[in-house]
Amino acid sequence: MNIKNVIVAVLSLFLVTSLQAKTFKIATSAPDGTYLMKQLRTAAKEIKKKTDGRVKFKYYPGGVMGSQDVALKKIRIRQLQGAAVSNGILASFYADSQVYTLPMLFNTFEEVDYVRKVIDKKIIDGLESNGMISFGISEGGFAYAMSMTPIRETTDLNNHKVWTPTNNKQAELTLRSFDITPIPLNIGDVLAGLQTNLIDTVAVSPIVAIALQWHTKIKYITDIPLTYIYATLLIDKKEFNKISMDDQIVVRGIMNKVFKKIDVQNRKDNVSAFNALSQQGIKVITPDDKALNEWYRRGGVSRESIRSNGTLSKEIYQEISELLSDFRKTKETLGAAR
Repeated sequence: MNIKNVIVAVLSLFLVTSLQAKTFKIATSAPDGTYLMKQLRTAAKEIKKKTDGRVKFKYYPGGVMGSQDVALKKIRIRQLQGAAVSNGILASFYADSQVYTLPMLFNTFEEVDYVRKVIDKKIIDGLESNGMISFGISEGGFAYAMSMTPIRETTDLNNHKVWTPTNNKQAELTLRSFDITPIPLNIGDVLAGLQTNLIDTVAVSPIVAIALQWHTKIKYITDIPLTYIYATLLIDKKEFNKISMDDQIVVRGIMNKVFKKIDVQNRKDNVSAFNALSQQGIKVITPDDKALNEWYRRGGVSRESIRSNGTLSKEIYQEISELLSDFRKTKETLGAAR
């Protein structure tokens, strides 16, 4: 082999290796040591082993890379390749990703599970069509109003300083339909906001409240599932495509498996966390029937406002409404048969 052929062979090998080897830098607000981070680190080890070290994950937990908005900006400039984020931030990529968070849409986890069998894939496919790879959805759970003073009726909210995530149009529309002017803050600033009384009310799931220590600054939780929240891990599609197809298959398989595991565990942890909050002296407020009916009426008004605003597509809104209607009719029929 002459020197020219040797150089060509070496360069070809270098190019193939540079295409296939990749370290994905991933940011998240989740504190280190949480179940999510433990599972993500386990997945990273398995991926590294099964790709012979070609694909690695480096995590930046606890919000050290900044808010979720900042993390997305860093993805765009290639400082990061991905982030584990809550659902609210996904609207900038795919608006219909917010369909689960329609106010007071679900009454039970049974309804959630029925709908998710159909809609999860649409959300994941929609994100990928818009340039972001998702490896599955992990349940955040039902968000409840948690506050410094009791909230029994919708009108009680008028006297509270209510937090909303920054740049979350649907959350803002929801709160405004309840005649609330929300106070937008990044997730990383919420605890300080509670400590300084900038805000006194948050709507969040029990496991998130405990993981981020927000529960230390609230005294009441209103036992009404206001909305359903979730999280996912996103990787920039262009960056993901820099690894070989075989390695992509490995990463997808391992991460999909891990997110299913996280999804199941989060359901259990949310139930335990709700009980833990009450055991720590946080009082659970249960509205009476009259107040509860008004909550659901206002929830319906809010959903209609979001539908007419065009925040979600007509197709996704109609599909989830039909799925829930079919499920509830089936339950009623089965109940009557008994």
